[in-house]
Amino acid sequence: MLDEADDIHPLFHGAPKSTEFKKLRKRIVQNVREAVETYGMVERGGKWLVCLSGGKDSYTLLAVLHELQWRGLLPVDLLACNLDQGQPGFPATVLPEFLTRMGVPHRIEYQDTYSIVVDKVPANRTYCALCSRLRRGNLYRIAREEGCTAVVLGHHRDDILETFFMNLFHGGRLATMPPKLVNEDGDLFLYRPLAFVAEADCEKFARAMNYPIIPCDLCGSQDGLQRQQVKQILDGWEARTPGRRQVMFRALMNARPSHLCDPALFDFAGLMLGGAAEAEAPPRLRPAAD
Repeated sequence: MLDEADDIHPLFHGAPKSTEFKKLRKRIVQNVREAVETYGMVERGGKWLVCLSGGKDSYTLLAVLHELQWRGLLPVDLLACNLDQGQPGFPATVLPEFLTRMGVPHRIEYQDTYSIVVDKVPANRTYCALCSRLRRGNLYRIAREEGCTAVVLGHHRDDILETFFMNLFHGGRLATMPPKLVNEDGDLFLYRPLAFVAEADCEKFARAMNYPIIPCDLCGSQDGLQRQQVKQILDGWEARTPGRRQVMFRALMNARPSHLCDPALFDFAGLMLGGAAEAEAPPRLRPAAD
């Protein structure tokens, strides 16, 4: 990963030469490679619509995927896509200028979903749920128009953990964002290659590369969100016990249905005395440590 100036993708031009940054870059790339391999994300001949919001996470995603493609380790075509949803103050020229300068194939789409959300969501309610659904529908449409096989999102390890606890605390279910799924129509994959990457690493990487980050609070609906409350809880746990987030994420990869309470996942009623003991699950792959 230690490159000569003429042997790197333009997205990495100007990368810091410090040992600390090189270790950070190597760790993120390894995390992404492991997630891609663990969840079987690569279809040879595939084409990925890489969703770019302009935040630290999506820039990290874009750079690492192009790094892997550049090295011949990701045999798919990549098309960056930004969906401008009409939020007040969105700097519409930043991403097209950046992507053109970096030589990244891209599509910029304008759909004023913001006005729809403002009209439909009652006062004092957050916009995020409806905004997300409208965004996802447009991204699926764009992927089909571009002949893509997958929509690729920049959700990282901490997003996945926060969603798990939001479902636990507020939804009454054990569920989170999976690293890989098929959409409801069954014609597109949805991938999250940053599933093993810590949010702090995305922050350090994007800032060190001086990418033109666009704030995520343009619509003004972020304050007081349940996700922010969960994030504060996780931050407190991590501060008191460093590494707690990684341990919890490993638990998501090590589910034991027989030690939970869902009769749809395990046949509790069929358990009989004198029967064979439940076989242990085979060893599972673990995400790389922070």
